[in-house]
Amino acid sequence: MKPTIGLEIHVELDTKTKMFCDSLNNSLEKEPNTNICPICTAQPGSMPVINEKAIDFVIKAGLALGCKINKKTWFERKSYFYPDLPKGYQISQYEAPLCGGGELKNIRINRIHLEEDTGRLIHNKESFVDFNRAGIPLMELVTEPDICSSIEAKNFAQELQLIFRYLKISNADMEKGQMRVEANISLDMGTKVEIKNLNSFKAVERAIEYEIKRQKEILDSNKKVIHETRGWDDKKQETFSQRIKETSEDYRYFPEPDLPILNISDKKIQELRFELPELPENRRKRFEKEYKIKDVEFFINNPVFGDFFENTISELKAWLEAGKINTDIDPLIRLCANYISTEFPKLKGEITPENFAELIYLTFIGDISSSGAQQVLKEMFKTKKDPSQIIKQKNLKQMSDKGDLDKIIDKIIENNKEAVDNFKKGKQGSLQFLIGQVMKETKGAANPKIAGEMIEKRL
Repeated sequence: MKPTIGLEIHVELDTKTKMFCDSLNNSLEKEPNTNICPICTAQPGSMPVINEKAIDFVIKAGLALGCKINKKTWFERKSYFYPDLPKGYQISQYEAPLCGGGELKNIRINRIHLEEDTGRLIHNKESFVDFNRAGIPLMELVTEPDICSSIEAKNFAQELQLIFRYLKISNADMEKGQMRVEANISLDMGTKVEIKNLNSFKAVERAIEYEIKRQKEILDSNKKVIHETRGWDDKKQETFSQRIKETSEDYRYFPEPDLPILNISDKKIQELRFELPELPENRRKRFEKEYKIKDVEFFINNPVFGDFFENTISELKAWLEAGKINTDIDPLIRLCANYISTEFPKLKGEITPENFAELIYLTFIGDISSSGAQQVLKEMFKTKKDPSQIIKQKNLKQMSDKGDLDKIIDKIIENNKEAVDNFKKGKQGSLQFLIGQVMKETKGAANPKIAGEMIEKRL
């Protein structure tokens, strides 16, 4: 049986104020009912006003995904009655969404429209409503049913989150409710079941897998799958029935009489297109071609580190062109990528690409050991000092001069006769032991490669 899957993805947009009023947009506010006003709590006589920034953000998302932008669009009232919906209807879009068409990862996009978020119900011994979230700009993206597996659905949602972050229209953090995924699933194009409010990529994958299995078992028993809305129980790792699925007729859509029709000009669309950054897939291809590094996905998923990496490489290339360094740039690129991907996530603070480029070069030419470079890097983040200054203060310059190492190696050979004899018998592990003794004697300052070559030659 072939699964047919479509996704509906809701994203809270990162505007300063809410969709139709000037209350602060902060869905993470812990004090209930703080960021509210007569408009977002539906007091009689209050009138909504459109947030232009939210419109711009949705158009940017549409342009990034290759959508057609509807130049004439409007808002409608979508009627349903929940305690967290103060008006008894939601201002949304139905007939003329802002964006249509487009695709991502060969999955077609049906529409992207703009609406307002609902409030939040809090259940303890009693039930309460928090309206801080009510009225926050909410973008909804609906795919065509082109997805065939849970892995494909998860990968699509992850790439979409990256795009929203690159566009800086939302952080789209699923655990904080800033991005919520709903999956519509059917087998062999049969009855569709919707799973609501999946709040992690793992939940998206597992809920779809469970639902495919559940529907298959029903059909194998010659029973019918019910057209319904289901939730996901993360503890039990199973879906559960919530309600019979509504249709568009149930929502009784009609144009919002308090808001004007929007006419979006070609000039506005071109201005927003010009503001689009390099998107994840383009950057991924460019990094693979230009830098030939293994850690590409790390830099794509962490664009701040990706920017820092490129700024550092630009600095090293400038030094190369100016004749300040004389080496092949490729090993420096690989070394730079390795340090950023392994060390930077552990460290707090800031350093400049110029100082980091200097550290990479000093490490590459052997002025400082790998372990010494890690010490220097930590100190750079802590103090913002340049690496040369730290190396001098902490006496971390690597000993590479053979004259300096000669006497130390004589001493190590004299004091470790058993290891020397074992090496002469062909036990290579003894060489590493002797190098370790040199490193211990020099407090890590010796160049281990040169020390090893000297010991081997001497024996």
